[in-house]
Amino acid sequence: MIAVVGGDPCTPDEASVAFALGREIAGRGHVVVCGGRGGVMREACRGARTAGGHTVGILPGEDAAQANEFVEFAITTGLGHARNAVVARTAAALIAVGGCYGTLSEIAFALIFGRPVAGLGTWTLLSPAGEAPPVVPFDSPADALDYCERAARKDRDAHP
Repeated sequence: MIAVVGGDPCTPDEASVAFALGREIAGRGHVVVCGGRGGVMREACRGARTAGGHTVGILPGEDAAQANEFVEFAITTGLGHARNAVVARTAAALIAVGGCYGTLSEIAFALIFGRPVAGLGTWTLLSPAGEAPPVVPFDSPADALDYCERAARKDRDAHP
């Protein structure tokens, strides 16, 4: 599973990127996991479903009807924003598209859990020591997914 995180609402450019990303993820046989609501989450799910892929929405509330219409499997948590930890933990890697503080929290959880994080027009971060950015920026969904696949495979091989 590849997590796609970002804003709700989002800009038209972010929506376009999220849709293309969802299609790319599904086209490579991966499952899109997200927060299940609107904006970037909806567009990533829409892209994945139009490509014949699968989608999982991890919802903040207890009502599965809150999921966008492209979520195939809705998981209700009742956790509010704390569900962001579940999104990050569920995925092998995370790709952030735009976003605000909720997205930043998902990025932080992914990094805490040792997941690779790619960014498409999202937060740019440096470690306090000024080390390489923990969120690796990319210009295209395909390049971001290439990075996530390589990094997740490397981690999986290191921890069989």
